[in-house]
Amino acid sequence: MKQVSYEDAGVNIEKGNETVQRIKQLVKKTFNPSVLSDIGLFGGLFEFDTSKYKKPVLVSSTDGVGTKTQIGVAMGKYRGLGADIVGHSINDILVQGAKPLFFLDYLAAGKLDVGVVEQIITGMTDECVKVGLVLIGGETAEMPSVYQVGDYDIAGTIVGVVEKEKVIRGQNVKPGDVCIGLPSVSLHTNGYSLARKLVTDVAGLKYTDFVKEVNGVIGDVLLVPHKSYFHEIYPILDQVEVKAMAHITGGGLVDNPPRVLPDHCRIQFKRGSWKVLPVFEWLVKTGNISEFEAYRSLNMGVGMVIIVGKSELDKALAALKKNGADPSVIGEVISGEKGVEFV
Repeated sequence: MKQVSYEDAGVNIEKGNETVQRIKQLVKKTFNPSVLSDIGLFGGLFEFDTSKYKKPVLVSSTDGVGTKTQIGVAMGKYRGLGADIVGHSINDILVQGAKPLFFLDYLAAGKLDVGVVEQIITGMTDECVKVGLVLIGGETAEMPSVYQVGDYDIAGTIVGVVEKEKVIRGQNVKPGDVCIGLPSVSLHTNGYSLARKLVTDVAGLKYTDFVKEVNGVIGDVLLVPHKSYFHEIYPILDQVEVKAMAHITGGGLVDNPPRVLPDHCRIQFKRGSWKVLPVFEWLVKTGNISEFEAYRSLNMGVGMVIIVGKSELDKALAALKKNGADPSVIGEVISGEKGVEFV
């Protein structure tokens, strides 16, 4: 009787071990003195220095890259996908005023390709180093019965810290406050199921096709990584009273800003007050997408919304510009049912 191995079932343990060895040095470049463990233990050890805070609050978030990975697979370009999950995660805790501490990744595939995994992890670690974020652990799984060969699923969990009295929750937002928008650089990591359908099914294109309306190869334009706003925003939090922030992810400008509004507050966004990237204009035109669907499915050129009082507006704009941001005043808070409207 033939002996059946794990490899016969489609899982190559040796390939998994090789992957870990290949990425060890990449991951270690994100380490700092707070890390007490090497790669390979069952859990990452992080010695948190509480002396820097009076009442530290840990802030955590988990998310994934989603179907953007399929464009990366089709183009054979994976590095940006690693940057995507880190940039997205940093923004998710930044909106509450948190500084990132450590990150854990989850990478699953139908069949592991060591070179591909190395590219993805390189994207992650490069983005981590930019903000002093430790990639302290993770999981790389080969699951042939769940994913097809060539498929990749990328997710991550981030933990950060903020002083309790500086947690940004939006409870002080009131009518008359002003909304500042920071531009996105791409779809970031949301709306890709729609975008993929429009490119391949509606427009009948390949991702390698050049589209003059976006002045580039459509796959490359769609793969521009999710921008982290940490260096633009975090330094201003001690200079400006930021009442609320909304990371414009799934749900777009319709669903995300209301998450940080008190009851009886509504945002009135002004059409034309920010630049809509050509890729959004092309997608909307290609799919004959309604305005509501566009603003709910895509970020439409706004990656982050910051809410400040009118008296803080000039100071906030100046501070953001000093940090290299390109802010625009895109709306204001008004009285009404919690939600948004476009005028």
